[in-house]
Amino acid sequence: MATNTLIGSLVRIRELSILLVTIACAGYFALTSTGFTSLDNGHTIAQYIAPWAIVGAGEAMLLICGEIDLSAGFVFTLAPFVLVLLNNNGLPLFVALLATVVICALIGTVNGLIRTLFNLPSFITTLGMAFLLQGLSLIISNGSPVPAPADTWVRTTFGGARWSELTWALVIIAVMQIVLSASRFGIYTQATGSNPVGAAESGIRTSRVKVVNFAVTSALAGFGGILEGMRVGSFDPTNGGFNTMFFGVAAAVIGGTALLGGSGTVVGALLGALLLGIVYDGFNLTGVNANAFNVVLGVAILVAMFLNTYLSVLRRRASAVRGRT
Repeated sequence: MATNTLIGSLVRIRELSILLVTIACAGYFALTSTGFTSLDNGHTIAQYIAPWAIVGAGEAMLLICGEIDLSAGFVFTLAPFVLVLLNNNGLPLFVALLATVVICALIGTVNGLIRTLFNLPSFITTLGMAFLLQGLSLIISNGSPVPAPADTWVRTTFGGARWSELTWALVIIAVMQIVLSASRFGIYTQATGSNPVGAAESGIRTSRVKVVNFAVTSALAGFGGILEGMRVGSFDPTNGGFNTMFFGVAAAVIGGTALLGGSGTVVGALLGALLLGIVYDGFNLTGVNANAFNVVLGVAILVAMFLNTYLSVLRRRASAVRGRT
């Protein structure tokens, strides 16, 4: 009985499988490569996972409520150039940063309104927005990188310091997880994804929930793009895009978020990004061809989907057993 209780408790931990795989991968690369456990390499891994985790946090919320945003990577690209444009036109850097995040949120709001008012699939809506934003980024930047603003406290705080990008990522993950698991909006988000008709009939404004999550996703993506550009010291119109968006979605899915909505966690997205960062860095250290990473990514997503489905069945069985007892 005690064993069954323990197994049932472990099964209910959504992030257990991805956590075990992440620990196993870290242990493997620690044993097979030189320098994997060094502080400098830890900082390298942090540079990989921070933007993926930030974008993944927003994508996780959207996926949980049954939607997806393919334009988040291009909001990531566009935001730094909007920041420079506002700053060059007289706004103080910090005010320009806040205004840029608001503009990014408005882009997400437009996505959400198109999705809910015209009932267009979010895949199509955000795909069109992605190409629109890509064009705007190229026009504003003239297709060339732009130096990040001078080294002020704003740049140091928002990405310029050694660990500031990762710190912001962890703060965002913590806040979004609290919103998801301990707020009424989080409950509404999960209800909207799991049973939209039932949620609407119970009084939840599902359209508003979706619009807000689109806005939050774009705001986080834009903020992540600014952090990344401040860290690198240059704003590049080729940074972000579909690559960053797909890594964010992959992190959320690998971390246990269901593609069809209704379940998932933001912490899972962080663990998914951590696993991807560890594998990517480990491949570089061990000399494995970088192209093989895409193979591993594809396998990881398929395995994650299988495990999520299997664990969901086990959770339902465990709940049924508790109900009978």
